[in-house]
Amino acid sequence: MKRRSWFLKGSALFGFLFLYAPILSLIIYSFNESKLVTVWGGWSLKWYSSLFQNDQIMDAALLSFKIAIISATLAAVLGTMAGFVLSRMGPFRGKTILGGWVTAPLVMPEVITGLSLLLLFVAMESLFGWPAGRGEITIIIAHTTFCLAYVAVVVQSRLSSMDETLEEAAMDLGAKPGTLFFLVTLPLIAPAIISGWLLSFTLSLDDLVIASFVSGPGNSTLPMVIFSKVRLGVTPEVNALATLMILAVSIAVIAAIVIMRRQIKFQQP
Repeated sequence: MKRRSWFLKGSALFGFLFLYAPILSLIIYSFNESKLVTVWGGWSLKWYSSLFQNDQIMDAALLSFKIAIISATLAAVLGTMAGFVLSRMGPFRGKTILGGWVTAPLVMPEVITGLSLLLLFVAMESLFGWPAGRGEITIIIAHTTFCLAYVAVVVQSRLSSMDETLEEAAMDLGAKPGTLFFLVTLPLIAPAIISGWLLSFTLSLDDLVIASFVSGPGNSTLPMVIFSKVRLGVTPEVNALATLMILAVSIAVIAAIVIMRRQIKFQQP
């Protein structure tokens, strides 16, 4: 048992080092004085200053965060509706097809999804004149399309495992369907919705393949800009940008954990 304990601890330590050592080295080298990312030249903040003066990266970062926030919000709303229908509406004609449509983006290769959406937007533009070209709107639609599948699965799982006695008690007390959903069901599934929103935000912010298909000139997202720069060699500015993104995501995750813990504590008797 003692040897097994040491083996498990060593395996866990190796796993954490394998996952987080590269991220830690990236953060350290973002403070590197040298222009070469593999040569340490001392501590410096000049690459952060250079990053904020790089209009291309900053515009791409603002565009990516804007798209990620809008797409995650739309995906949270639509995914919650889809998860609620699949979990609480009981058997109905077309439920299996609807479930397949909702979960299809989870298993569909991103290349196929991006190409199909591009063909859809081209056909819509030729038939209806909208959307006019490819840009911010088409990226938001594309990201919402594949992100809502993740929200729907998370919310549906939460609804399936949730105790329905609270909802039944509220209905016995005369609560209408709208009041029941917003005052009882929604607070109970709020942690799942927040988790789905964070997952959608991360997926949208990280997406490269689908955005490459549905974006147009002047609408390059941050992953597209970083990928184009990495092909020519990694610069210390990219390390600084990645460090700031890690910081932003960490703050968002910590805030979500605090909110969910308070929600769980509030629900406990």
